[in-house]
Amino acid sequence: MGKVVVIEHLTLDGVMQAPGHPDEDRRDGFAQGGWALARQDPAMQETMGAHMTDAWSLLAGRTTYERFADYWPRQEPNPFTEALNRVRKYVVSTTLTAPPAWQNSVLLQGDAVAAVSKLKGEVAENLVVFGSGVLVRSLLPHGLVDRLVLLIHPLTLGAGRRLFTDSGSHPTAFRLIDGATTGTGVVIAVYEPAGDR
Repeated sequence: MGKVVVIEHLTLDGVMQAPGHPDEDRRDGFAQGGWALARQDPAMQETMGAHMTDAWSLLAGRTTYERFADYWPRQEPNPFTEALNRVRKYVVSTTLTAPPAWQNSVLLQGDAVAAVSKLKGEVAENLVVFGSGVLVRSLLPHGLVDRLVLLIHPLTLGAGRRLFTDSGSHPTAFRLIDGATTGTGVVIAVYEPAGDR
């Protein structure tokens, strides 16, 4: 059975929106994109790679998938682009109707909880999620997230889309299974669900 591994860059105030580059996600007028770039560290890449393992697939919501598909295939050759092009990519959407164009992509239509639950039972590899806040928030209350890898950056932004919101979050306990601090001050905290609060 596959495990859902969520890897997120977060600020101290919980913002997850547009860590990668300035134009990544300007929804709601967000103008702070690219906030994670200054704190990149080899330890972060090693941690992410360790949780992706050799056998993994990408699981993404529509918005994150479309941003990845628009950005990564156009980058200069590098290990991350090559890995993303190579792996199977599952995109969960209630609005997409045509099969995704990015190579090795599969559309999971309809209810996210039902689609991901079924997929977990069909695959052996880890299903790695980057971003995709709406998808992650829909999966958490149903016990469909097996691991959270949070890269917590030492800054606050005051505004932006957050991983955990006031509405829709389900009280859940987590246990810390691994942790480290990078040379740039990013705390890497790895959690697994430990049941209801």
